[in-house]
Amino acid sequence: YSLVHYYAYRKLQAAFSFSNKMKYGFWSFMALMILAPIVVRVTERAGIEIGARFLAYVCFTWMGLLFLFITLSAAVDLASFCAFLAVKIRKKSSGQAGFPKRTMVRINMAMVFLVYGYGLFEANHIRREHLVVTSPKIEQQGKVRIAQISDVHLGLLVREARLQKILDVIRKADPDILVSTGDLVDGQLNDLTELSRMLASYKPPLGKLAITGNHEFYAGLDDALTFTAKSGFTVLRQHAVQLRNISFVGVDDRAAAGTGKSLAKLESELLAVQPGQNFTILLKHRPEVQSHSAGLYDLQLSGHTHKGQIFPFNLVTWLFYPYRNGKTVMGDSILYVSRGSGTWGPPIRFLAPPEVTIIDLVPDTEIN
Repeated sequence: YSLVHYYAYRKLQAAFSFSNKMKYGFWSFMALMILAPIVVRVTERAGIEIGARFLAYVCFTWMGLLFLFITLSAAVDLASFCAFLAVKIRKKSSGQAGFPKRTMVRINMAMVFLVYGYGLFEANHIRREHLVVTSPKIEQQGKVRIAQISDVHLGLLVREARLQKILDVIRKADPDILVSTGDLVDGQLNDLTELSRMLASYKPPLGKLAITGNHEFYAGLDDALTFTAKSGFTVLRQHAVQLRNISFVGVDDRAAAGTGKSLAKLESELLAVQPGQNFTILLKHRPEVQSHSAGLYDLQLSGHTHKGQIFPFNLVTWLFYPYRNGKTVMGDSILYVSRGSGTWGPPIRFLAPPEVTIIDLVPDTEIN
């Protein structure tokens, strides 16, 4: 993060030739922004919520603007380098001087603010994605509708207004079951009573299920589990429940291994003991597919990646989690990866809109 700031400073310094006074001011501001995410957590843990929230808005807004600026500047640098190589290979001048550095930086800055403005708009408009899964295992009971939320990140920045929009989409879909596939909360849990009340007020006919994501462990597992339970969810930690003829198997995020709070049961063992006639759904925060679980479930619901949240960071997440967002068919099983319903860090999304996923499980014979 410090290197990113240094790169941005060098680009701005080359374009605008800061005076010594401006240099010191800019260095001080950048030093504050580098330390700010840590200061946010410290003040949050100290119970200074208003100060933590204000600083969080400032530092994460800056983070979003900075990352967009770096992305655009790096793209320009790459294009300039390719043009330079082309000239060298042809061994003659291109005859074009191009835009002055100051003009290019100003164009980049204007584009950054435009993209950031759109990113705020995109983050606040929750999309409804619809997945239909047919299976003979559903025939006896008829269609079942599931709503999936993931990566809501309730905390300092994602508050009542965003949660209300998510709940409005869910209520309109009228699901039988609501599932949360991890990261329902973000960090330190302070003053989330109203958010818990809002979630608890929604009661689908067959109930609400949740699993842990990595942020449940970052926030403090006990507090996160208490909040989730007060919100009306049954938390599945290496555990399974049966609702109608559907087996829901929930596993902890692998962040549990580093906390000493992981549970002993293996994913494959949980799946193997589910009734064969049941439609089996694996709730797993990260879109990781284990070979020893192959063929033991019908549908895996995951999240975690946010589809990068801000393009082109989806290319980075793809390196670690190669399964694309949305539906992937793997033999007799399906993996569905949600883009997530909230935001982490910068309160924007760009080319990765938030979603609530509606999954209809229907018999093979039913036409939709």
